[in-house]
Amino acid sequence: MAGLMVNVDHIATVRQARRGDEPDPVLAAALAELGGCDGIIVHLREDRRHIQDRDLELLRQTVSSRLNLEMAAVPAMVGKARQIKPEMATLVPEKRQELTTEGGLDILTHRTSVRSAVRALQQAGILVSLFVDPDPRQVNAAKKEAGADFIEIHTGSFAEAKSAAGQQREVQRIRRAAALATRLGLGVNAGHGLNYTNIKRLLDIKGIQEFSIGHSIIARALMVGMRQAVRDMVAVIHRSGA
Repeated sequence: MAGLMVNVDHIATVRQARRGDEPDPVLAAALAELGGCDGIIVHLREDRRHIQDRDLELLRQTVSSRLNLEMAAVPAMVGKARQIKPEMATLVPEKRQELTTEGGLDILTHRTSVRSAVRALQQAGILVSLFVDPDPRQVNAAKKEAGADFIEIHTGSFAEAKSAAGQQREVQRIRRAAALATRLGLGVNAGHGLNYTNIKRLLDIKGIQEFSIGHSIIARALMVGMRQAVRDMVAVIHRSGA
């Protein structure tokens, strides 16, 4: 059965709008765990637009499940991860002007820097995942060029597909990417743009171990509370038996 990792970045986004103390992503993470999630994700960006170093340090002390740190494959972030020691680090592309992560990591173009980051993180005992598009070239590169432990399949194109046919094409791309990764011995996670409705199309895909979801859960939590919002998503995943 697939698990659920909850991204609490957007709790910090609301806090940073006024540079205040609340709402606190550390408290949100605790409530998410009480709601039944399998772990917490945060993206420590180089420009610190939402999650701050303080948040990451406190989350490392308080998360009782697993902590997954999304980060750019740059020396400063690698050093921070080696200091904090999350259970997993997910390397993602990062552009300062983007609102959220746009597309997967191009491992083939950046193989040297990605491989260097992967090795440094693994030497510190951290599992490494690479956020990639459902492209067989990138999936192969994740294993053969970078030596990663996991991939996280970028589901943004699926989530943004406007037609049933377009969505089905993306589902098949994700299915093939998950199958290839499994054959290569990679663990498989998936995320980006998933919500309480569209995730149902992915729950029967073999090989996906965890779904990474943030914005949709945070949006629902504004209405029903964090603990209940996470419970609702856990129920959607478990109902399928995925």
